[in-house]
Amino acid sequence: MEVFEHIPTDSELVFQAKILCREFMYSRITREGLSWSWVQAASPGAPAALTYSALVLLKLGDELENLRPHVYRNVAKQLNILVAMEAVVSDAFLSVANEIISLGITWGKVVAVFAVAGGLAVDCVRQERPAVVHTIEESMGEFVRKSLVPWLRKRGGWGDISKCVRKVESRTQTHWYSSVTLTWRHVVKIIYIYLMK
Repeated sequence: MEVFEHIPTDSELVFQAKILCREFMYSRITREGLSWSWVQAASPGAPAALTYSALVLLKLGDELENLRPHVYRNVAKQLNILVAMEAVVSDAFLSVANEIISLGITWGKVVAVFAVAGGLAVDCVRQERPAVVHTIEESMGEFVRKSLVPWLRKRGGWGDISKCVRKVESRTQTHWYSSVTLTWRHVVKIIYIYLMK
């Protein structure tokens, strides 16, 4: 399924990443029975263009989190950070995100970065710091701009994630599971390294 009619520009890829991140975090916050008010994206057409990619990202995130739920819960505690300080949350998120892709970028690793963002967002809302959730969204944009844009451009944009599943309703392809297994091992290692700093 072709999600986009053209290859998005660098700024569009970053903007779309922030929308996807917002959707992902919102889904994780509401799944935990919490509430977070968020502002609709500035461009009314953008969310519709990303709907399928967002659904795939959420499905893959669900599967990754089901494999290793303890890795993506209480992320702030695992990183030993306080969510009260936006700069600390941003720095920790960017550090973990960059470490996840340090040995190469795959869709499994990209989903892991979104799962970390979702876990941090839940921690922020639970600790009554919902404004910090927007900082995570901005940090995702910065991460994508600095680290993922060339990789995404080669794949034609966020719509390429749909190759990871046959259908959103069906089970994912086998290559996704092997990628996820490697990714969760890497994330656990990253969190350990971050804590040892």
